[in-house]
Amino acid sequence: MPKANVYNMEGGKVGEIELSETVFGIEPNKNALHDSVKNHLANRRQGTQSALTKGEVSYTTRKPWRQKGTGRARAGYAGSPVWTHGGVAFAPKPRDYSYTLNKKVRRLAMKSALSAKAQEEEILVIDGLKMEEIRTKTMQNLLDALEVKGKALLITEAVENNVVKSARNIPGVSTTTATILSPYQILTSGKLIVDKNALKKIEEVFA
Repeated sequence: MPKANVYNMEGGKVGEIELSETVFGIEPNKNALHDSVKNHLANRRQGTQSALTKGEVSYTTRKPWRQKGTGRARAGYAGSPVWTHGGVAFAPKPRDYSYTLNKKVRRLAMKSALSAKAQEEEILVIDGLKMEEIRTKTMQNLLDALEVKGKALLITEAVENNVVKSARNIPGVSTTTATILSPYQILTSGKLIVDKNALKKIEEVFA
């Protein structure tokens, strides 16, 4: 059964905790992870790209010169896609790129991402991830005590404003809650620093 170390807010180790085998101990499914990341990125696309077609550009449709006898290439109108400042052939238009992923695939992707982190021993559990005041230095001291360098994701049970505001100015560190955690966030983060109650919430939802 996978395990993770438990720390206090000073960064001192206070014990170990067993992680759910069904959530943190499965063989990561690469196909599910790929599908989940692709879906996440597609849903984030704005889809606002737009260009004018040849029928939408503001040009006269008068023929620039006669068809034959000038020595120049034949031309029908100035808005042609082959002309500078003309319309765009097959112009992109605003569209919605989002789509829904199968629920079973979403759950499998989440378990796969968490299991991968557990196998790499990149899950650190904090016994009470809360702060009495907004202080970046206190958060940085915690990360230094945990020997966390580079990217990290702080996961709390509910929104902790003091934790969010204390971490937001630290490069590479982001925050989220157990209810909106996504495989993309897990895979693009280094260490997962999880509140003990948030860990229970994750296991309840995905077990």
